[in-house]
Amino acid sequence: MAAGERVLLLGASGSGKSTVLAALAGLLTGADADGEEEGELLVAGRPASERAARAGLVLQDPESQVVLSRVGDDVAFGCENLAVPPEEIWRRVREALDVVGLDLPLRHPTAALSGGQKQRLALAGALAMAPGMLLLDEPTANLDPDGVLEVRDAVTAAVTRTGATLVVVEHRVAVWADVVDRVVVLGRPADGTAVVADGPPEVVLAASGEALSARGIWVPQRYRRAPAARPWQPPAAGTPLLSARALACARPGGPVAVRSADLDLPAASTTALTGANGAGKTTLALTVAGLLEPVGGGVVAAPALAAGLGPAPWRWRSRELLRRVGTVFQDPEHQLLTSSVADELAHGPRRLGLPEPAVRARVEELLERLGLAALARAHPYTLSGGEKRRLSVATALATGPRVVVLDEPTFGQDAVTWAALVDLLRELVQDGAALLAVTHDRELVAATGARTHHLAPPDPAVALAPRLDAPPPRRSLRRLVGSR
Repeated sequence: MAAGERVLLLGASGSGKSTVLAALAGLLTGADADGEEEGELLVAGRPASERAARAGLVLQDPESQVVLSRVGDDVAFGCENLAVPPEEIWRRVREALDVVGLDLPLRHPTAALSGGQKQRLALAGALAMAPGMLLLDEPTANLDPDGVLEVRDAVTAAVTRTGATLVVVEHRVAVWADVVDRVVVLGRPADGTAVVADGPPEVVLAASGEALSARGIWVPQRYRRAPAARPWQPPAAGTPLLSARALACARPGGPVAVRSADLDLPAASTTALTGANGAGKTTLALTVAGLLEPVGGGVVAAPALAAGLGPAPWRWRSRELLRRVGTVFQDPEHQLLTSSVADELAHGPRRLGLPEPAVRARVEELLERLGLAALARAHPYTLSGGEKRRLSVATALATGPRVVVLDEPTFGQDAVTWAALVDLLRELVQDGAALLAVTHDRELVAATGARTHHLAPPDPAVALAPRLDAPPPRRSLRRLVGSR
């Protein structure tokens, strides 16, 4: 790889892309690392572990990269570790935040950021360090469509200005294909071939578009013939299973994220919750799912869903929610509880007291459907980001809930695993389930025939306004996750 080169690193889910970035950043070998390495990896002529200070790495999970409690301090953290003079640090911090479009006060709490905002924060922290090599692991996965282009252009401008080498991992090829010099495609570990394609984007995609598409690469449509998902006609929607009226919601102890929302989730339908980063989509979804108490208005479950319980889902116990409302969190690690993939899938059905043969059959079906069968005995934390996402979706579906609330369900998926997820969600709808998907994935919206409920961007004047008059929520989200 030449100095200043811009490389797009592609591969199917689980092909090792994130591991390659970690190796380039010097995180897998050296005195303080516990990774393994064969062969030789040099950065500027020295082992990668000796050049770690030259690399700015943005991880696949932006939340794991948040270090400090305030936005400005978090962006400054890397610079401080590099002994950048204080007056220069704060100039860099403000410039980096401006470049990535995170228009918030330096004292803004990092805990109050949305997933997409944390992604921008992590990128700002890396850019502020002015690294010689910028390593980005799916840097636009949680961003709204406008934000995707904004961040891509910001990264391109930054590496043009500094001459830094860029290596970016991304499933959606079209976003980066026109701004990189080179495409490298990794093979699957089972193939025995580490690299299956390497060259200029237009050459690789034109020569191998169909073959790469078959491997799950999101090849732009002009280079392939086959669509990613088969045609499908959604069923006629039924009566609402959950309804929100004048709903106001907030995280425990935080400001009001959404002040008045009306929303119906009919049986046999998909509803897509869309909007800019920070609009309150995740908080609204968690409140609709019964994991947060409303701070205004309410969420009402139809008798067909409540099945003898009261109409307010947030008052239901976790076991009662299990068989009625399944939730997929934005961060898949927030719902991993056991030491193996198979046990993770079996945990919910066993808590419901299902017979062991039925539990095993359900687990085996989901493992096979979502391409996780070979990982059945693996520890969930050893999976790739895309594999963890499929596992988190599968755990929510394993108990057969009538309503499923999914936060960015297609994050980290190649085209093949994306299509498998879409097929599974379509079957749920066909069988009468109501789906609510927080998503920026326009292809998912189209493929599921989703109705769109768009949240307007938050008003900066009230972004940190106090909560509406209401007692603090009594349901602890963290406690519920731990008792799933």
